[in-house]
Amino acid sequence: MRLLHKWSQANQKNNSRPENDKPSQEKLTESYTANIRMIQAVYKQCSDVVFRPFQISGHINATIIYISGLTDHEGIGQYVLIPLMQGSTALDEGIGNLVEKSLPVSEVKPVNTIQDCVNHLSIGHAVLIIDGHRQGIAIAITKTEKRSVEEPQAESVIRGPREGFTETLTVNLSLVRRKIRTPLLKTESMTIGRYTGTEVVLTYIEGLVLDELLKEVRTRVKSIDIDGILETSYIEEMIEDKSLTPFPRSLVTERPDVVAANLLEGRIAIFVNGTPFVLIVPISFFSLLQSPEDYYDRYIFSTATRWLRYVFLAMSMLLPSLYVAILSYHQEMLPASLYFSIASSRETVPFPAIVEALIMEIAFEALREAGVRLPKQVGSAVSIVGALVIGQAAVAAGIVSAPMVMVVAITGISSFMVPHYAIGFTLRIIRFPIMLLAGMLGLLGVIMGILAVLIHVCTLRSFGVPYMSPLATVEQKDLKDILIRAPWWKMNTRPSLTIDRNIHRQPAARRDKRIQDEQ
Repeated sequence: MRLLHKWSQANQKNNSRPENDKPSQEKLTESYTANIRMIQAVYKQCSDVVFRPFQISGHINATIIYISGLTDHEGIGQYVLIPLMQGSTALDEGIGNLVEKSLPVSEVKPVNTIQDCVNHLSIGHAVLIIDGHRQGIAIAITKTEKRSVEEPQAESVIRGPREGFTETLTVNLSLVRRKIRTPLLKTESMTIGRYTGTEVVLTYIEGLVLDELLKEVRTRVKSIDIDGILETSYIEEMIEDKSLTPFPRSLVTERPDVVAANLLEGRIAIFVNGTPFVLIVPISFFSLLQSPEDYYDRYIFSTATRWLRYVFLAMSMLLPSLYVAILSYHQEMLPASLYFSIASSRETVPFPAIVEALIMEIAFEALREAGVRLPKQVGSAVSIVGALVIGQAAVAAGIVSAPMVMVVAITGISSFMVPHYAIGFTLRIIRFPIMLLAGMLGLLGVIMGILAVLIHVCTLRSFGVPYMSPLATVEQKDLKDILIRAPWWKMNTRPSLTIDRNIHRQPAARRDKRIQDEQ
């Protein structure tokens, strides 16, 4: 115990020390040897960092520095070494003369400090150090291994674009640029993560986004101080309004068309290099229940599908709880023949309805998770066959009843209709406390659970936007895309809670008048 106490005190002292995660801010000097030694000291014991010395025009010492695997070494030989070694450019007029006359590279930037050199090297640029000059040259000759643009597996549609984001930031931004071709589409880049130096880009349309919203998002993202950012989930948890809630306050998507549609409504998209998932803020609860295909099918079909989705959303959250409450406390609500049938099937079951429901729900969630983690070739087979075999075996063994298996199966199918995984997982978590309340208090417990969830979601905000808007805020002109999906010729305005100017998407619809005139 004494040794553990000493280790704890030493660890606290180490943690209290200021971290020196950044390389030296020391400036480059005219001493060629000193500059190379300083950079070598930063990359000490880094075998993948290459220092290639050579001579410019046969008499000026220089070194090209790059990281193997991040930089195109063939491009360095073709566009840097050969022109400089075989050329006759004089450096009397400075480095600018060298860049203009001898480097056939499109993107070249001067570097003045060791920190600048490290920043460029870490993103795949090569750094050229020349004897007798206080400035170096960062040359953009990167080598990128990127995945091809494919359809997102988690957000597939029958009708609509088939392209999805990749792990390469430049590719993702270009996919959005292809859909929104206005120069008003702005991208603000920043670097977050003391060790990872991850590039994060805020994207918005100038003139549509609220100035207060943009300032707030920019402030929250820039205030993040962490050792590394590996995925958008890091940023999502850092910038959300209220962390003690299972409900997501930002939309996560892999689809460029979804990002473009939200940008046109005055929202902000947050891109992170190295992940295909993009954050969209602010959102409402109903944003998580809308599928991209709702806007590609005819409005009648989309409205019917949306109503069906809302019904099954309620079933996925409440069906097991209603079954437990009615069977345990309110048997009079069932027809006599149905109740006798359920009672006969439960004669051999040794558990009460609440325990039976918990067993089946936990087993179903375990099978679902196993199907996700297993390889694709066997994942679906294990989940489907496992559910059938375990369900049939449990009924035959008298552990659970057949009606309970049906209820859990319908609940599982209902949860698959939720278009976004984050809100689907939230509803699956909420299902269990409501089920416990139903087992203790019957329908009163179910009503208490529903009221608690409603009160909670009505207190949430996403960057100042009420989570249940526009239904809770009674914005009538915004309801045309919530309970129904109005036809596009009725979509005249953008959401009022994210737009305060340029609110009109198109002139007032005159389709009805034209139809009346034709009749």
